[in-house]
Amino acid sequence: MCGIVGYVGARDCTEVLLNSLSKLEYRGYDSAGIAVLENDEIRTCKAQGRLANLEVKIKQAGGMSGHCGIGHTRWATHGEPSDINSHPHGNAIVSIVHNGIIENYKILKERLEKKGYTFISQTDTEIVAKLLDHYYNGDPIEAIRKTEAKIEGSYALGILFRDFPNTVYAMRNDSPLIVAKGDGEAFIASDVPAVLQYTKEYYLLESGEIAILKDGVPSFMTLDGEPIEKELLVANWDMESAEKGGYEHFMLKEIHEQPTAIKTTITPRIIDGMPNIEECGVTPEMLRDFSNIFVVACGTAMHAGLVGKYVIEKIARVSVTVDVASEFRYRSPIISPNDLVILVSQSGETADTRAALRLAKEQGAKTLAIVNVKGSSIAREADFVLYTHAGPEISVASTKAYMVQIAVFYLIAFELAYVKGKISEEECCRLTKELTNVPKFIDVILSQKDNCQYVASQLVNSENLLYIGRGLDYALSMEGSLKLKEISYIHSESYAAGELKHGTISLVTEHMPVIAVVTQRDLFDKTISNVKEVKARHAKTFIVTHQYINIDNDVADYKIGIPTIDDLLMPMLAVVPLQLIAYYTSVLRGNDVDKPRNLAKSVTVE
Repeated sequence: MCGIVGYVGARDCTEVLLNSLSKLEYRGYDSAGIAVLENDEIRTCKAQGRLANLEVKIKQAGGMSGHCGIGHTRWATHGEPSDINSHPHGNAIVSIVHNGIIENYKILKERLEKKGYTFISQTDTEIVAKLLDHYYNGDPIEAIRKTEAKIEGSYALGILFRDFPNTVYAMRNDSPLIVAKGDGEAFIASDVPAVLQYTKEYYLLESGEIAILKDGVPSFMTLDGEPIEKELLVANWDMESAEKGGYEHFMLKEIHEQPTAIKTTITPRIIDGMPNIEECGVTPEMLRDFSNIFVVACGTAMHAGLVGKYVIEKIARVSVTVDVASEFRYRSPIISPNDLVILVSQSGETADTRAALRLAKEQGAKTLAIVNVKGSSIAREADFVLYTHAGPEISVASTKAYMVQIAVFYLIAFELAYVKGKISEEECCRLTKELTNVPKFIDVILSQKDNCQYVASQLVNSENLLYIGRGLDYALSMEGSLKLKEISYIHSESYAAGELKHGTISLVTEHMPVIAVVTQRDLFDKTISNVKEVKARHAKTFIVTHQYINIDNDVADYKIGIPTIDDLLMPMLAVVPLQLIAYYTSVLRGNDVDKPRNLAKSVTVE
């Protein structure tokens, strides 16, 4: 969601803030702003829309110069996108940027209004700024401490006080924030890519800690004022991996990075031809003793969990329940200490998933995080963590993160099936070997992407679309549909092919294209019969299936053939054309592929 940056050092603060904010655009935003300490005065400039709009306003204002400041990209929660609702918020004394939600802002606002404060925005953030002003008596730390005691919710804050030049203050509760260290300069940021162009060294700020960036030197303390010594971390990313590398969009680059991401993720976890996830602390004995598995995630990560469910239940015969994280807590799930709860999140900061993690721990279950970002909140709080090693994923629409999440689920499924005695060592080795062959087959699909461009050209003017499949193909069609609607803005739904006659087929006409995923050979004939049903209603049909299978013209208007591996692993191949179809459809419609409207990369509020 919102992106926060802050800087103290010898460089031009405005340039650093704008450059850093540009590296957080992938998080999604609808407005941006900066505040800079200049000649003992807080100067603020903010604008609705893209960063380019902010840059124009800064130039129109005669520029802003200084060596200490904060910046923000906003994804609207309280109040519509506008210049007024944009961050930073504050007055001549204090200015803040905020990521998160203040849950008790209405009560606090009423109290502050009684004390004579007036409000110009619709945001919950302005309440925090007014609270800081109310409690400020010359001591910033005391004002921060008293404000923290009053606010409830999730937040990461970057704060300037006019009376303390060359100093940025920061604190957080749940919402992510890092503090980075350069040569005589210091930064705060919501995510590592914001500062990679300046430094790779950073600290993780924990909930309830205060960071003080004074004269370019970061220090830390507890809310009680006790100093904290923190571990200095080094990012293993570089700027090249966070840039487009010659591709037109990050999404296309990340689709092409999938073969490498798979290799990086699975290779260290295959020992003597067998899957081994013991590095995270989950031993074979522990795996054997788990009674049930819950997978909790949101969006694309939840779709990865559905693939995991099909595979685990099929070969390991362990019951798997997949929940949307935002619903998990509210159905009062029955969890026991013998169960394993797997939390899946690209960012490791997804608020609903993090809340589900805490509930699972309260009920005594073991928790395993599958995340991409080291040191993220979910990774730190879970009992065990398996990192997916995908590298930075910048495009809001997830592709390679989904792919490596599935790869991890396959490793878990294969090892679980083996230790439970459901498959032999020979079969486990065979399946694992098949998994290692996936990257080369994806390369083949990527070399033949013209067919996906053709399908996109047939979809570009559609208003509605239907994806169908059975079993693993149905789980995969859900992800294909989500990708298309996320970035093309075409209304798209996925449906279990066998359920068409129970209502949905009434919507099928010549104006609704249908994409059928047909890779599970034991379900082939049944799914083809469903494709014929929509074809009989004059729908234009497209089929994703094995290259060697011939499809009659009276069944499909167009076939995308993909290489053949074990049916269990076909989702890792079949998803690639679905990703490319979504990508090219979005491009043909002239959309902002990497930053689709209303969406954010890291959803850190519930």
